[in-house]
Amino acid sequence: MESESGCEMGDIRVLEIKESVFADNDKRAEELRAELKEKGVFLLNLMSSPGSGKTTTLLRTIEALKDEFKIGVMEADIDSDVDARVIAESGVKSIQLHTGGMCHLDAEMTRQGVEGLEVGDVELAILENVGNLVCPAEFDTGASKNAMILSVPEGHDKPLKYPLMFQICDVVLINKIDVLPYFDFDMELVEQYVHKRNPDARVIPICAKTGEGIDVWAQWLRNEIANWRG
Repeated sequence: MESESGCEMGDIRVLEIKESVFADNDKRAEELRAELKEKGVFLLNLMSSPGSGKTTTLLRTIEALKDEFKIGVMEADIDSDVDARVIAESGVKSIQLHTGGMCHLDAEMTRQGVEGLEVGDVELAILENVGNLVCPAEFDTGASKNAMILSVPEGHDKPLKYPLMFQICDVVLINKIDVLPYFDFDMELVEQYVHKRNPDARVIPICAKTGEGIDVWAQWLRNEIANWRG
């Protein structure tokens, strides 16, 4: 038998590497966070499942804040540059990150994105992570704050089914509230479930399509940036 690094089982050697991989990523994330802090770049990691309205929410966010902050966006996808092109039309700096089939970004991948974005003239960098409620939550990207979007059609039970995502997020945006009358979605219950996973998380109902609630979300982000700057 081996200790820590693995164990011998007949002719098969089994290595327990998950912990060391995450530990290495956490170290790289802390280093990246410190570097961005020194450069004055606030990095927001935006996560959600596909189809929740990330890109539309991001466009509304840019519209609300682009006159106050120099914004840069990193769009992460397994393939295509569709979202990066859409964001670029808003007038902010935008690059596409291809993950090579991986369903998340880790700290080193985020660092490569930051270098590609050339953040020398960026104050607010936003990483639109790969659409997934599992993998992105497992890897610290080095972000200043984590945000996620839960859309009404997905159901109010998602904080129970995907606990880690809600545990690591500082704010949860409940999007597509314009369709609440058509879905069995309980706003009070979802807030209870979110706070069961993370008592400190802010829950903000929005409709990215109509703009409802975006002012509240934008003010939350302003406050967080101001606090981060000290």
